[in-house]
Amino acid sequence: MSVVSTAAAAHRRPASDRSAARALPVWWPLAALTLLAAVLRLSTLDLQSFWYDEAFTPVHVLHPSLSATLTAMVHSENTPPLWYVLVWADSRILGTGEVALRLPSALAGIATVPVAWGIGRELSGRGAAIACAALVAVNPLFVWYSQEARAYGLFVLCAALAMLCFLRAEHEPTRGRMALFALTGALALLSHYFAVFLLIPMVLWLLFGPGERRPQTRRAALGAVGVLVLVGLALLPLISAQGGHGTQWIGRWPLSERLQAIPQYYLTGYSGAPLGHGVELLVALVILAALAVGLRAMLATPRPAARPGTRAPAPPSHGQGEQRGEERGEERGEADRARARRGALIALSITAAGVLLPIVLVAFGADYLAPRNLVGAMIPLSALIAVVATAPGSGRAGAALVASTALLFLLITIDVDLSPRLQRGNWRGVAHALRGGAAARAITTVELGSAPLEYYIPGLHGLEPGGRVTVSEIDETGYAPLIATAGSSPAPGFHLLARLDIDGLIVYRFVSPVPRAVGEAALRGHVITAAQPSVLIAPGARVSATGVATGSSLARLPSERKKI
Repeated sequence: MSVVSTAAAAHRRPASDRSAARALPVWWPLAALTLLAAVLRLSTLDLQSFWYDEAFTPVHVLHPSLSATLTAMVHSENTPPLWYVLVWADSRILGTGEVALRLPSALAGIATVPVAWGIGRELSGRGAAIACAALVAVNPLFVWYSQEARAYGLFVLCAALAMLCFLRAEHEPTRGRMALFALTGALALLSHYFAVFLLIPMVLWLLFGPGERRPQTRRAALGAVGVLVLVGLALLPLISAQGGHGTQWIGRWPLSERLQAIPQYYLTGYSGAPLGHGVELLVALVILAALAVGLRAMLATPRPAARPGTRAPAPPSHGQGEQRGEERGEERGEADRARARRGALIALSITAAGVLLPIVLVAFGADYLAPRNLVGAMIPLSALIAVVATAPGSGRAGAALVASTALLFLLITIDVDLSPRLQRGNWRGVAHALRGGAAARAITTVELGSAPLEYYIPGLHGLEPGGRVTVSEIDETGYAPLIATAGSSPAPGFHLLARLDIDGLIVYRFVSPVPRAVGEAALRGHVITAAQPSVLIAPGARVSATGVATGSSLARLPSERKKI
């Protein structure tokens, strides 16, 4: 990440050195970082299998018509419609494969890098632009959600665009810039409901922030604020209709653990917990050191000017020009520090609102505090780190610490690609292991495995409560820790054929020499883990009693959408 050091020291170089450095285009660091982001996101886009939330979309939400897709979204999801519209259009063109459904998120993640560059530049300057783009390009959390077929990657992009347009409108409150802020803010609201927590401080800055031109800015902002309010009000019926589908798991996850996961996600990524607290601490210490160096430079007291009525000793005549140059340099330096301080305050206010407001709502009974819902707030957090660490006067130390942070992020991102323990559960591998089994079979799995297995094994479907099915094979799947009875026969006449461990997902295969009738209650009651179970049956299984569950009935099951 030498580009960070290059940018941080550029303003101190002699003119001849700067001319030599400009032999390359001024935008080359942005191009390099965007290319790096594209390589990290696209080269391994199909490395990991779909997990529950990703597979649920093609199995239960996507339909040939857009209206049917949106209807399914209302009854089974808890997210605004923008991503579903985009992924429906994408599926009509590219299909419903892993790469096809993840591609919109990957493209959004790549596009976020130049937006982050623009945010850093608006807040402080070129050094902050390079640092912010570098952190966003390689942070394992952003890479993770750029490779997930869900709305989070789009949310990050839209939130970043809204922040960039807000900064430009706040700097120059023209009608066009306010219109762009209104547009991008509306897109952010349509991508994720938590965007409202990021937009609130932006609106407050436009209406009540300090500055001589505040009345002009306030008048120009009223129209944009009105548009955002109208979009928010228009979403209220949808929020009511969705009714918190798929959020029951949040309340069952202890609040203390969720609060701990928020910084963990940013430091080591969504799946970084197995890396241990030592790695988290290392990354945190480097970031804190960068912030300390930057804050010291940012808050440095300028050298006092000469008091009125006093005369400084006259320097030699040949040194008067140098003295005036130093004075102008000090003035520019103080102006740059003031700009950095203001930029850091803006980024801090947006970050704080994006993280703290959802926490406050928990106290009022509105508990939707899932750490991944805060991923949009990680953009202003990255900008805050970039602005402070590259503040004028931080020198090579600040730049080196930012580069070290980016390098640690990059190493963790690569480790995720190399280590199955840091990846999504390998349900694709489980499905591959189960292929070739008996046509008449039942599969019991944790609910997190139901949609992935239905996706990877076409024809699987749920068994309604109270039903009975005649099968010659019963497969039990789940993940550790296993319960004490795991491995025992699920029904009379069935014996263990094989036990498989597929990157931490456990599979028990039981077979019977003749087909036998087994009840849904017996299958659901005999599982290998304590998690919420689901029962799936193959097309060759003969069903009696209540029959087969539809996709909508599966969607009504209590959700356990916590990560594997």
